Amino acid sequence: MIKLGILMDAIEKIDPFHDSTVAMMSAAQKKQWEIYYFQPNDLYYDSGKVFIRAQTIRINKIENPFYQLSEVKIFPAEHFSIILQRKDPPFTMEYLYTTYLLEHIQKAGVRVVNNPASLRDANEKMFATWFSEFMSPTIVSSDKALIKSFIEQHKKVVLKPLDGMAGQSIFFIEHGDNNTNVSIETLTHNGTMHIMAQRYIPEIKTSGDKRIIMIDGKSIDYALARIPAGDDFRGNMARGARVEAVLLTKHEKNMCAVIGKTLREKGLSFVGLDVIGDYVTEINVTSPTGIQEIQKLTNLDPAEMFVDYLSEIV
Repeated sequence: MIKLGILMDAIEKIDPFHDSTVAMMSAAQKKQWEIYYFQPNDLYYDSGKVFIRAQTIRINKIENPFYQLSEVKIFPAEHFSIILQRKDPPFTMEYLYTTYLLEHIQKAGVRVVNNPASLRDANEKMFATWFSEFMSPTIVSSDKALIKSFIEQHKKVVLKPLDGMAGQSIFFIEHGDNNTNVSIETLTHNGTMHIMAQRYIPEIKTSGDKRIIMIDGKSIDYALARIPAGDDFRGNMARGARVEAVLLTKHEKNMCAVIGKTLREKGLSFVGLDVIGDYVTEINVTSPTGIQEIQKLTNLDPAEMFVDYLSEIV
């Protein structure tokens, strides 16, 4: 029997009708896998081995709570067939240390998804710059003068921190905006921290911010378009965006094929590309979501597709 370990955030804080990890657990449960739940502080190293304090978990979304946990037991990492890293950002130093422990588990012969070394390398904003041919004009800098010059050139710009998620601390700036200086100073911590500035893509208001799910470097057929609510410019469900499922365009498929080669090389098996208009804006590798919404809106079940993939690699 396959023993699936899932490293994630506190289960009691999870929305079972939105969270992608819950969907993955439900799909694995249908296959009669043993599923184990644990958090980052449940991993520890001792004399050459990594051990995990874990609980078996059962999912039933019609009950409250939607999960049932066994007592905590300690397992050597080799107990597990595969471990999913599904801890949400931000990518803190503690997150970094967790990837070191996951690498020890990997060396012990357990498959870890996504590859912990690649999680360190692939910052979800910066990783997109590997594929600059698919990006709108973008700079990464902590220099106020450079950022202001970029705003002057492109007139409408989005500023974002490199460690954010769910639309947090993203600023829309127009040339001449009285808040330009304070926005840059706040985001860069007075010039001590790099941020990303991208030319504003107006298609966000019509076709939304599309989340494209990639499994083993291959895109699924539908993207989840997240269309900003009201006068907001952020296409995030956490910020009230409405959602609809849309078939991928030919351009998006070509883009995914190019990016997918690198994802496979780096062992990034479950990834969410964010696309606005014709441009990739972010590549989400830590804990991308949206698969429950795609399942509800289409005849696809991305969680089942992903678990089928895991079955093949174990």
